[in-house]
Amino acid sequence: MAKPRSTDLQVLLASLSKGEKRYVTLELQKLGNNLKIQSLFEAYTTHQFTNEHEILEYHPHIKPEQFSNLKAHLYRRTLQFLRDFHLSHSKDIQLRECIDHAQLLLNRGLLQQCTKALAKAKRLASQNDNLELNLEILKLQKQVFAQGIGAESLQKVNNIIQEVQDVTQKISNINLLSNIQVRLNHWYVKKGFIRQETYSDEIDQYIQEHLPALDEETLSFHERLHLYEVYVTYYFFTQNFTGAFRYAQRWANLFKEHPEFIPLQPMAYIRGLHKLMITQQRLYRYEEFLETMQRLREVDQTPSLKLNENLRAMLFKYITIHELNAYFLTGSFKEGTELVARKAEELNQFVDQLGKHATITFYYKIACMYFGASEYRQASFWLQKIINEQQVDLREDIHCFARILNLISHYELGNTDLIEYLIKSTYRFLLLKDDLHQYQTYILGFLKNLSFGTTEPELLKRFDTLREQLLTLIDSPYEKRAFIYFDIISWLESKTSKRSVEEIIQEKARRRIHRSKGQAALHLALIEE
Repeated sequence: MAKPRSTDLQVLLASLSKGEKRYVTLELQKLGNNLKIQSLFEAYTTHQFTNEHEILEYHPHIKPEQFSNLKAHLYRRTLQFLRDFHLSHSKDIQLRECIDHAQLLLNRGLLQQCTKALAKAKRLASQNDNLELNLEILKLQKQVFAQGIGAESLQKVNNIIQEVQDVTQKISNINLLSNIQVRLNHWYVKKGFIRQETYSDEIDQYIQEHLPALDEETLSFHERLHLYEVYVTYYFFTQNFTGAFRYAQRWANLFKEHPEFIPLQPMAYIRGLHKLMITQQRLYRYEEFLETMQRLREVDQTPSLKLNENLRAMLFKYITIHELNAYFLTGSFKEGTELVARKAEELNQFVDQLGKHATITFYYKIACMYFGASEYRQASFWLQKIINEQQVDLREDIHCFARILNLISHYELGNTDLIEYLIKSTYRFLLLKDDLHQYQTYILGFLKNLSFGTTEPELLKRFDTLREQLLTLIDSPYEKRAFIYFDIISWLESKTSKRSVEEIIQEKARRRIHRSKGQAALHLALIEE
């Protein structure tokens, strides 16, 4: 095993919960005379030393030439103890242990005992729908059969051959679907929503060539799970939120029908609820959105589910995103900014675990919340965090719209000296990212030709002209994505009507929620008929 760097060991030990630290401490004490390992563990976890010199100074009995080997040993021991600690809670770890035991028994020629261990392993694999480990069990069963234990009947041999073929086919389907999902997710994280016809054609062609025709009724739990995820991602790409809602609902309902899989696949369950809530927000299905939010908040109360640090960070991320989305859905931006202030400390705590993609999304949502509340200085502050981000190839769409919104924020702040520079900078960035569409051209042209000495009647006329220009783009398949990122139409209407953008968006939200409620009721009535 390669010797881990100090930072690897330090990060691993810092991630331990109180219960895990207590368990590792007790197990290290059982090692007896290995006081140096115990001292090193204590140095990182109790005293929280950050470098080798501090540790060596505090524990002079540890020699510098021993330090590297001690780190590697403690790293390996910690992982072993963590495995033992979580054995009773993790079905997969239990299953792997059964398979390991069966292999050891097979190697010793104890075939009857091996057969019993494999039978137990098979029951666990069936409960977990763990196809890969089931295939490993079948491989060991064939080795036992090959040694002629019990003079196996032809029927048993045929059954195991058929089972291997069935499991292999299911694994093949899952691998194919997961490969498609990984490719789609890569495209989405890099580019965001489809913005060009050539890009749309590329996605459609890829789906047609790679996605097989599968009968949902014959698929296993995990096959269906992967299939729904592919469709949800694909429909997000094409901004078909009705299609995405349909498959996100199937995804969430799959766990409703099989609650035993929630502790086994908690990330997939949480992610499914997250995707469903995004579609419910886009379609203004407000009451359903709140119901799904309640399911998300109750995840940590699921029987047999033990939350680790990764799951806690994931839950925090999605719950916070959708708490913000609830305010976007109703247009209650001032209340939303109060939530941002309350969550600021937690956000800073989790930001390193969220990943760049989630962090950029958070920053943009927070900026839009402040913009909707007419707090343009704060909006610009959060937008600048995105603009200053070095990794501009991640969510290029958000980077582009962050610059547009920042321009408008500075216009609202009356920063005339910055406008011309920002327009040129934004124009260059959009050209570089091949994202200069009609939407951006209209806005940049509007701001470029806008004089702060313009009379009020002329100013109102220009606002109205820009609004009319943008309204023509709402139904364009490659321009409408712009209105997902920021409701500029409502901002323009606030200017011409001399009302707050929050007030206008709230009125529209009430109408959309009411209309969506009526459509949902009609759909339900048609189904019942």
